[in-house]
Amino acid sequence: MAKDPLEPTRCAVLLSALAAPERLKIVRLLTDGERNVTQIIEALKIPPLNVSHHLTVLKTAGLITGEKRGRFVLYSLTDGVLKEITEAGVAKEALNLGCCQIVLPPEK
Repeated sequence: MAKDPLEPTRCAVLLSALAAPERLKIVRLLTDGERNVTQIIEALKIPPLNVSHHLTVLKTAGLITGEKRGRFVLYSLTDGVLKEITEAGVAKEALNLGCCQIVLPPEK
């Protein structure tokens, strides 16, 4: 049975998974496509142990998935998490958490 995204505890888990700047950076990076751990470390300049921890938190919350390909695990956003919305006539990317949507700020 699928988890009810509107259930308060489920919503709290999703929001707390995003409550670290590094995890938001990882999610933002994955909006551009799948990456392995080495690519995430190099792109974001986050220590390997920290990246591993943050990926585990995001994966446990169901926001990302990991698929083993050869020697690497490629991480990507879970289907349905990334959504394009239009706000004041401007297309923006948003995270669809089921209980709410979080509009991602444009990359700098």
